[in-house]
Amino acid sequence: MRHVLTILVLSTLGVVTLHAQQAHNAARNEKASNSYAVLRNYEDSLSLLYNKVYQQNDVSALSTDFVETVLPYQSFRLFSPLTFYGGIAKGIFDLPSNAPDNQLQTQGTNYLGPKFTDTALLGVYLKRPELVLNRETELQTIAPEAKTTPVVIKSNAGLAEKATQVPVDPESGPIKVVITKPNFWTFKGDYYLQFLQNYVSGNWYKGGESNYSMVGAVTIQLNYNNKQKVKFDNKLELKLGFITTPSDSLHSLKSSEDLIRYTSKLGLQASKRWYYTLQLVAYTQFLRGYKNNSSMVSSDFMSPFNSNLSLGMDYNVDWFKGKLKGSIHLAPIAYNFRYVNRLALSPRYGLDANKHTLHDLGSEFTVDLMWKIAEPISWQTRLYGYTTYRRAEVEWENTFTFQFNKFISSKLFIYPRFDDGSARDSKHGYLQLREFISVGFSYTM
Repeated sequence: MRHVLTILVLSTLGVVTLHAQQAHNAARNEKASNSYAVLRNYEDSLSLLYNKVYQQNDVSALSTDFVETVLPYQSFRLFSPLTFYGGIAKGIFDLPSNAPDNQLQTQGTNYLGPKFTDTALLGVYLKRPELVLNRETELQTIAPEAKTTPVVIKSNAGLAEKATQVPVDPESGPIKVVITKPNFWTFKGDYYLQFLQNYVSGNWYKGGESNYSMVGAVTIQLNYNNKQKVKFDNKLELKLGFITTPSDSLHSLKSSEDLIRYTSKLGLQASKRWYYTLQLVAYTQFLRGYKNNSSMVSSDFMSPFNSNLSLGMDYNVDWFKGKLKGSIHLAPIAYNFRYVNRLALSPRYGLDANKHTLHDLGSEFTVDLMWKIAEPISWQTRLYGYTTYRRAEVEWENTFTFQFNKFISSKLFIYPRFDDGSARDSKHGYLQLREFISVGFSYTM
């Protein structure tokens, strides 16, 4: 029986507590709703005041003085829901020294200052108290007064003239201009040092024999092109090779490849690919050359020395989408100069006995091409011909390069030559041939 009573008491307390909580929540929601309604009324009053003052048809009738003095912010109390403000009676009955704002003189103006507002509200409080809807203390509870200085609305809308917009130039300072002189010069170098198997015909004009040897070469190019009219190309070729000669009892080491050659071209553009060209080709060698088992010198430095100066036209070759490049030089007028320092070698190179020099005129052509057959395979060819119409000299140099990587390559060199101005060989006539195959180091920059 005791347990039953306990359960009934607890159930009753729970129901009472639940009803109390629901009542409290309802009261709180009602209070919040009422507070929102009060604030909404005051917001509506502010909107009405704004429309009445600032959206009149004749905006020019309002002046800045009217907004700042005749319609101060306290006038809002006349247009908002009627509220009982406790400080109105104090403001009216205080001494003037304590309320300096109330002593403003209007001089007959319909002044809507604080004193007028407070007197009007006090009359309503005394004669029609039933119209008062709220109290100032309730407003303070709903929306506490901010402790800030009231902002006086100022408006010159429609009164101010549009100011003329004067463009302002950005601050300008000295600009540093750097003029770089264009560089029309290009440099290219090709170097290799290789081992080779060498074949030389018995009547090779510089002498030598077939054997295994090694050769080194340097090719330097320095070219000028101003991309307008003038080209100036320069190429220096240096080659030097040595062979061991077991069959030669007099010379254990001889030169197999020996060349110093300089080629220079000065061109003036005539059309897109044609140039008027003045070309100079000059060549000699470094060391003495010997035949096998002979102490007789076959060639030497400046023995011979050849130079050819020609005037003609160059055609720039750029075929097969840039894979075949080079130039073709055709010169109907060419001057050839040959010098032999050793008089004993003069007849060997077409000079009269006891004469060091030979001068003649003729025509000349040079074909210098580079064809990149595939990525690792290239063919460089030089075909040179000169004739006086009494004698002819033709050289055809062919170099096939197999590039394994940047530093390792193999070369096949084939060099046939014809010269009917030199002494005739009983076996080969005027035809000469040099060939070698090599593998070694190479570098191109």
